[in-house]
Amino acid sequence: QVQLVESGGGLVQAGGSLRLSCAASGSTNNYAIAWIRQAPGKEYEFLAVASQSGGNTYIAPSVKGRFTISRDNAKNTVYLQMNSLKPDDTAVYYCAADTMYFYSNPGEYDYWGQGTQVTVSS
Repeated sequence: QVQLVESGGGLVQAGGSLRLSCAASGSTNNYAIAWIRQAPGKEYEFLAVASQSGGNTYIAPSVKGRFTISRDNAKNTVYLQMNSLKPDDTAVYYCAADTMYFYSNPGEYDYWGQGTQVTVSS
């Protein structure tokens, strides 16, 4: 099992940047870790995933070029760097884990954090 805790959310102006962190505990090396968001009134949206080693990553086309994912296994932490933020990026951001690298369907992830709110003002 793995436990996940997100941090780093907040209020930012359009065009700004934020870095989200996902601190993992438990059998972390067995899990690929993804970032997923849910905007108000919308479905979950898969954003990015890092493999167990962190050596492989995937960014969804919808955010590619603005978001990057990285993983530091020494710190048991996965990061989501978000640049050029837009009001449409306003959402609750979750990290989620699964032993499979990777699923793009959020419903396939077995473990989830509690989420962190990101609000982008215009």
